[in-house]
Amino acid sequence: MKTLARILPLLSLGFIITTSQLTAQWIQTNGPYGGYVSCFAVSGTNLFAGTWGGGIFLSTNNGESWTAVNNNLTNLYVRSLTVSGKSLFAGTEGGGVILSTNNGESWTAVNTGLTNSIVSSLTVSGTSLFAGTEGGGVFLSTNNGASWTAVNNNLTNLYVRSLTVSGTSLFAGTSGGGVFRSTNNGASWTAVNTGLTNFDVNSLTVSGTNLFAGTFSGGVFLSTNNGTSWTAVNNGLTNSTVSSLTVSGTNLFAGTLGGGVFRSTNNGASWTAVNNGLTNSFVRSLTVSGTNLFAGTLRDGVFFSTNNGTSWTAVNTGLTNSIVYSLTVSGTNLFAGTYGGGVFLSTNNGASWTAVNNNLMNLYVRSLTVSGTSLFAGTYGGGVFLSTNNGASWTAVNNGLTNFDVWSLTVSDTSLFAGTYGSGVFRSTNNGASWTAVNNGLTNSIVLSLIVSGTNLFAGTWNGGVFRSTNNGESWTAVNNGLTNSLVRSLTVSGTNLFAGTWGGVFLSTDNGTSWTAVNTGLTNSDVRSLTVSGTNLFAGTWGGVFLSTNNGESWTAVNTGLTNSDVWSLTVSGTNLFAGTEGGGVWRRPLSEIITSVEVILSHIPSSFNLKQNYPNPFNPFTTIEFSVPITTDVSLKIFDALGREVATLLSEQFSAGSYSRQWNAEGLPSGVYFCRLQAGDFIQSKKLILLR
Repeated sequence: MKTLARILPLLSLGFIITTSQLTAQWIQTNGPYGGYVSCFAVSGTNLFAGTWGGGIFLSTNNGESWTAVNNNLTNLYVRSLTVSGKSLFAGTEGGGVILSTNNGESWTAVNTGLTNSIVSSLTVSGTSLFAGTEGGGVFLSTNNGASWTAVNNNLTNLYVRSLTVSGTSLFAGTSGGGVFRSTNNGASWTAVNTGLTNFDVNSLTVSGTNLFAGTFSGGVFLSTNNGTSWTAVNNGLTNSTVSSLTVSGTNLFAGTLGGGVFRSTNNGASWTAVNNGLTNSFVRSLTVSGTNLFAGTLRDGVFFSTNNGTSWTAVNTGLTNSIVYSLTVSGTNLFAGTYGGGVFLSTNNGASWTAVNNNLMNLYVRSLTVSGTSLFAGTYGGGVFLSTNNGASWTAVNNGLTNFDVWSLTVSDTSLFAGTYGSGVFRSTNNGASWTAVNNGLTNSIVLSLIVSGTNLFAGTWNGGVFRSTNNGESWTAVNNGLTNSLVRSLTVSGTNLFAGTWGGVFLSTDNGTSWTAVNTGLTNSDVRSLTVSGTNLFAGTWGGVFLSTNNGESWTAVNTGLTNSDVWSLTVSGTNLFAGTEGGGVWRRPLSEIITSVEVILSHIPSSFNLKQNYPNPFNPFTTIEFSVPITTDVSLKIFDALGREVATLLSEQFSAGSYSRQWNAEGLPSGVYFCRLQAGDFIQSKKLILLR
């Protein structure tokens, strides 16, 4: 056997093993692509896209492909971007201003003195950086964001949606207060609204001596005298909700919410819609990079034009910012239903995705289900669509369906059920060819979830609780005894157990809904959007990530290591993996074996103190077991370091309820030597020495 004296010199070889090599965690899959692109910034050949829920993406090839650049970006809801020299600034929804000096490789919050954290607009004037906020007015930084000062003297509306600089003048567009001008770097402001008939100013831009303002419902206004007076310039602009403006040479572009992009070649005197190839008409952001024009949409990501908007092409590869409301599995096929991007298919566990939307006339997919070789998609406003070829083509199947907002779908033998938003439940017995309303006794018509358990059909409703039908939907009975929260977003079955995910946590029924019990110990987020089962394991997708229960909901443990987007709308199991669909972060994947076996509850009673036990066996090769106890619900981190103090593995970083747990570590790939395991639980820190012998 090797001795410790012989193996210690091996440490000098300097092996560094990354966490991903040693332990599985949530990994964002490569899609579905698209999503809500709220802003752009250009720095040289780098194009940055700020998204709603997915953080920031970088393209170095004119949008052909994108990479998420979110390391330490603590808020993924990005409302504004700007560049100052080598500094990239992001204004976020609730996280203030975040700075990167290395093209997004890492980020640091820079909020000292910034008393309002909703940053809608950013702009630079010389060495001055300005931030416009929602309710806090304008803030100035003269030291690259290191500190901020409010500059709101005479700024009578503090909801600043847009900022721009023209010469020595700084302009602020507000929500309800029109335009304000400062000629002294924000020290004082003057309202400049003569002729401006709409005071909700979403966007501002400058072209030479011309200043343009895009308003919420009044179209575009032009000022030729530095804001002193304004004139509406809307001839041909058929959509008056202007969210973005940009200039390219002699061309002025307006992005609208619902009308796509408009172009003017004569300073707004007339406009022409330029939407060929632009499949989403809700344009939130515009920018120019060289001769290229980019449009960011609310749901379909980024579009690209090389001919001043005459034609557009979607450029979304790698832009994984989609909202995934539904997931389902058919054999080895994984389907994702997105809000605005339609249906995506992955045949390789999420390694790649393909949009499968041929003839899917509505791309706002709320629900998916499989019946034999048939795939059904329930949409928001388009009813139900059927595909019999794995999404290669779709057909609307809405005969008799009087409400086209379909939030839930389920199959019971030869019957297909659709839950609608406002018209209850519809049933089809012929694969969707025709539908009949089946609502006798269903006193709440907003049906968010459907599930079948044996001969019972259950419907979860918006504030009406759960209803049960024992006759295939012919009649319904409310079954809410003990169900203290009646907004039921999700339902699932495990054996004879029925679970309801509500706005107030998870409830369990062991008698087909006749009575319910809350089962929420350790479930630190009670907004449960999705539930799924794998064997005896129950998973809950919440507004605060994913939780696991191995004892029918009696206790829960957060399983969120690596999951940077915690707004989970949908869950499903495919093969050996658990998939989570998120709000603005696409689909994430984690191996079931790692989640279920990584942490086991080993004691049922609550321990009296924090404790990290000595691993066993010790020495070991390559597996060892580590036990720890926590007396209260707290965030727990369990990490491995080598003898030089370098972190080589993060075994877990999640919230645990009070209890005693064990975690197995596989040191495969590491050299022999001395290692240290460190437990951090709140303020408690304890370490143990581990010896790996090869």
